[in-house]
Amino acid sequence: MGKVAFVFPGQGAQQPGMGQHLYQTNPASKALMDTLESLRPGLLDLCFHGTAEDLAETRNTQPCLFACELAAAAALQDAGISPDLVAGFSLGEVAALCFSGALSLSDGFALVSRRGELMQADAERADTAMAAVVKLDTKTVEDLCAQFSQVYPVNFNCPGQITIACLREQLEPFSAAVKAAGGRALPLKVRGGFHSVFMSEAARQFGALLENYSFAAPSIPIYSNYTGEPYGEDICTLLARQIENPVRWETIVRNLLADGVDTFFEVGPGNVLSGLIRKIDATARCFCIGTGEDVSTAVKEFRSC
Repeated sequence: MGKVAFVFPGQGAQQPGMGQHLYQTNPASKALMDTLESLRPGLLDLCFHGTAEDLAETRNTQPCLFACELAAAAALQDAGISPDLVAGFSLGEVAALCFSGALSLSDGFALVSRRGELMQADAERADTAMAAVVKLDTKTVEDLCAQFSQVYPVNFNCPGQITIACLREQLEPFSAAVKAAGGRALPLKVRGGFHSVFMSEAARQFGALLENYSFAAPSIPIYSNYTGEPYGEDICTLLARQIENPVRWETIVRNLLADGVDTFFEVGPGNVLSGLIRKIDATARCFCIGTGEDVSTAVKEFRSC
């Protein structure tokens, strides 16, 4: 049997009711979420009862996902499953850092909450959008982006799928260009042009904020969105840069596979990362952990292999 990785999803994975079943059925998840509720009263009501519109607000999305992701990871750990390596997509990287021991839970929650506020502020400065471009290779997408003044390739997800960020007014003509090239541009349910120059002020302010926090050496190897490689010592620089730079998710997954990972647990709502991983390597085993039932099923299947 190969190694195990926990992967923590990013914005777009949110959904109404997320985390509620874990909270109701798993003591470890409940304890963690109660701690975060004490730091931000109303957090659990937002997770469990917030509308899709409420949860799409970046200042809400990020702390809510952070809570649900770490609650899912805690449930797995309580069931006796621990990872050899971890990685997170965008805000999931902060959750992964906390899980790895590089940050305390309270510090991680404070940072991700402020990160959401800063990124929402940048998103409100310009009318921006994001879309996933499918069925085209990387160079074609990059060449298409270069034909527009403010369209940027930002998330390199898997073969044949790259996310772009752009001014909203350029999304329609860019989508038409993608279609003419044989691809499709699928708008994402986010409100901002993340991981691009549209987030430069958020990156600057977040970098300054990070200087006030202490980071420990991770007890579990963790991979950086900015480089696609394992973290070195400069956590602050890498965390700040990833806000305004592309996420190298395909590189991260390929490096995890090369390091011996054959089983991935996607901790948190949804199954986006699992879908990307399977497109990178169809032989990878992926388990999605969003409810208490998911934990039970995954543990049973994992131990039977």
